[in-house]
Amino acid sequence: MITAIVLYPLPPQISKQDCEAHFHMIAPGFREVKGLLSKHFIWNVEGKIAGGVYQWTSLREAKDFYSGPWLEGIVERYGEEPSIEYFEVFAKTDNQAETVEKFNSVPAEGAS
Repeated sequence: MITAIVLYPLPPQISKQDCEAHFHMIAPGFREVKGLLSKHFIWNVEGKIAGGVYQWTSLREAKDFYSGPWLEGIVERYGEEPSIEYFEVFAKTDNQAETVEKFNSVPAEGAS
């Protein structure tokens, strides 16, 4: 499993309420994204930064998504490209579901 953390500064004209309303509007559209397991729409409580924490089935699916129309929409709406960091997930504790999952490391891209 891959976690991607995506962050971008918000232009001054986008308020917290505007950001929240936009996230609520677009959230259902992420139900159909290939390889996306979950997305948390986030707002930095100490500054005007927003973004998402995404869980992906693979790094390739994440990178494919971020290189397409999604990126163009982010640049158009927020005025610059986001920062994106990728992390491999080794384990997940879900207290609501009362589960712990362990994941095996995936080979690096291009490795045989």
